Amino acid sequence: MAVAEIMAKMQSAFVADEADGLQATFQFCIADDDDFYVTIDDANCAASLGNHADPEITMSMDSDTLMEIVSGKLDGMAAFMGGRLQAEGDVMLGTRLSQLFELS
Repeated sequence: MAVAEIMAKMQSAFVADEADGLQATFQFCIADDDDFYVTIDDANCAASLGNHADPEITMSMDSDTLMEIVSGKLDGMAAFMGGRLQAEGDVMLGTRLSQLFELS
């Protein structure tokens, strides 16, 4: 699964009810594929290729780790604790990904 497919899957899996009042940008830096970011503005979600100028959180990983997290095979916190995922910025915001997106 390529980054473009994962971006599309994230947009369709967005749970707007969980994002009430949330305004945040999640930057994904993928070591072996395209970087992308997801912007949430209350009930709206948009994914874009590239790098955002000022994301609240930046998560760096390889495409295998991203696919495992998106498919539900790997918990994001476990990936972080195991060193497969690095995060900078509002790390607690990153823990909300599983509530904001029903990916598995």
